[in-house]
Amino acid sequence: METQPSVMGNTPSTGTSKAAPKISERRGSRRCKITQLMRIRPSDPEKEHFEDMRGTLSVSRTGVYYQTSEPSYEIGMRLFVTLPYSNDPMSLNREYLAEVVRRDPLSTGMFGIGLKILMAMGVQQAHTPDIWSTGR
Repeated sequence: METQPSVMGNTPSTGTSKAAPKISERRGSRRCKITQLMRIRPSDPEKEHFEDMRGTLSVSRTGVYYQTSEPSYEIGMRLFVTLPYSNDPMSLNREYLAEVVRRDPLSTGMFGIGLKILMAMGVQQAHTPDIWSTGR
């Protein structure tokens, strides 16, 4: 009986199965498969403006993955991301600066977008009631 070279090298197989070496995980933090509404827009005023409202597919401390039909995303593009986003007048929305690190064309015609969170920009209130107005 002829022996086949192993997948990992040119040594013949001895018939014992060895576990394949584990591929190291490149992500720095664990992902959670949760859906949160977010608002995405380009941070570069030179880029064509768009405003994308999407739900996340997976989230980690340092990144987000979601699907979109917006074709303007490019690898390296910087974005303002409000996550989680709510248009409730009393909600506090946190905005982040993020960078597109992944753009997957999907069979549905949409794109899978991976963002790396670069820094928090601060909290933005959806609507600030004018409690100091004197009515004059």
